[in-house]
Amino acid sequence: MVTPGEKYEAIAADLDRLAHVPNEVLQDIVLDGAECLWAYAEDSEGPGVPASGRPLSEIGCPVWRACLELELRTPGPYSGGVCSGLSDEDFVALHQVWFARRVRMGGERGPLT
Repeated sequence: MVTPGEKYEAIAADLDRLAHVPNEVLQDIVLDGAECLWAYAEDSEGPGVPASGRPLSEIGCPVWRACLELELRTPGPYSGGVCSGLSDEDFVALHQVWFARRVRMGGERGPLT
């Protein structure tokens, strides 16, 4: 059985490949390829769950990783895993693991505020 900590570590490790991609490039990737921009409808079941009822990470959004990486870098009032399918609590826990990895990699990313 995978623990939550192991799950967050695996997700953060998967995002390491995007560690050196500039924010502007990530934003262009997300805006050009995000399927979540059309996937949401008024009857959506909440953050990360479009009207289909399945998290975007499960339906195969082609830019899910880039979106999550960008969101982890730039947390704010509209963050919290909107397109990642993560609850606010999961997003905060993932951010802590992700941030620790980035510090170890020598990166400078702001803390979650």
